[in-house]
Amino acid sequence: MIARYSRPAMARIWSDETRLARMLDVELAALEGWGEVGAVPIEAVDRIRAAARAPSVERVAEIERTTNHDVAAFVDAVAETLGEDGRWFHFGLTSSDVIDSALALVVQEAGALVLVDLRRAFDAVVARAVEHRDSICMGRTHGVHAEPTTFGLKLAGWAFALDRDRVRLERAIEGMRVGKLSGAVGQYAAIDPEVERLACERLGLEPAPTSTQIVQRDRHAELLSALALAASSLDRFATEIRHLARTEVREVEEPFGRGQKGSSAMPHKRNPITAERICGLARVVRANALVGMENVVLWHERDISHSSAERIVLPDSFLAVDYALDRFAWLVGGLVVRTERMGANVAASQGLFFSQRVLLALVESGLGRDDAYRHVQRHAMRAWEEGLDFQELVRGDAELAGQVDLDRVFALEAFTAHVDTIFERLQALVASREAVPA
Repeated sequence: MIARYSRPAMARIWSDETRLARMLDVELAALEGWGEVGAVPIEAVDRIRAAARAPSVERVAEIERTTNHDVAAFVDAVAETLGEDGRWFHFGLTSSDVIDSALALVVQEAGALVLVDLRRAFDAVVARAVEHRDSICMGRTHGVHAEPTTFGLKLAGWAFALDRDRVRLERAIEGMRVGKLSGAVGQYAAIDPEVERLACERLGLEPAPTSTQIVQRDRHAELLSALALAASSLDRFATEIRHLARTEVREVEEPFGRGQKGSSAMPHKRNPITAERICGLARVVRANALVGMENVVLWHERDISHSSAERIVLPDSFLAVDYALDRFAWLVGGLVVRTERMGANVAASQGLFFSQRVLLALVESGLGRDDAYRHVQRHAMRAWEEGLDFQELVRGDAELAGQVDLDRVFALEAFTAHVDTIFERLQALVASREAVPA
């Protein structure tokens, strides 16, 4: 991911320096396991642990120009500082033992950061939902006015979606909390399974119950899919903000800072650029999820076709989601909400959103549903095409007015009568999350 969309903490986690440090963690944990089972002299293990340092990225790259193998270059770079004891470094391991176990450690770090991001975004949405719990706005289906709702209910739906994203990500991150030190084809020909168990225990990982030369990539595909779903949620929310920010609607507006320029040519412009940026990055993350699916299918016990793609899609997906979540929390927290425009847009519907309530009242009065529908539709279409007030047309129809209580039918508060039900569910969700230690 380019620096423009990379936040420092996440970028450090996916840096080459961190990758080499985690690889060293795996190597040393394996050595300690060998020492504990008595296959490597414990004195050598102690000396190696005291002397071993993660090599510089530059030194590994220099050696790799000769070896044409990055893990071999890493091993050589570490071993060259260990003297005679260097012969025990990488003992019994294959490259993927180190790569996959180290990747699991990096994913745990990156996953913890994304989960914090998700919590911030969730909290920001909940706060604004509560603030606009009763702010009536027009609900739209197919982009066309449907029935009134509240802006708070719209945001409550976002909060529940973010919580589902959290659950999926937690499961996928936990699914990646596995290491493997089982050798070239996963049958422990060159390593004792007890060494794997001991090393994984030290690293805070679970031994993969079975592996080939690698940890099977369905775990990675699930992780990329969970990240893609989180990005898609943000895409959906940002798209809604973009629609509501259109000049013709203008119910919300992105924060606009002092000195900011919306257009290099048009000084009047205040564009939803942050929301658009979130939407664009979501496309990248979704595409990366497809790469994750492709990486599941490898030849026999392993080929290397997944490796080059994985070095791109995993860090880029984490970096993009981390950035998008941060910007989304900022956007929601500072979102300008124009309740007066919401009210004006509700009024612009000419009362047509009462059509279902008139229909149901007629059915309750004994009229057949299709007859009632056609009767109401006739007035609705006239109001739509001639710019008339639907309520006035219905009240002027003696046949309808005599059958139902129109004052009860044309009650705006009926559309928000059950707002409390949804907010009680939201409050229960918030309480359940607060009860779980971070």
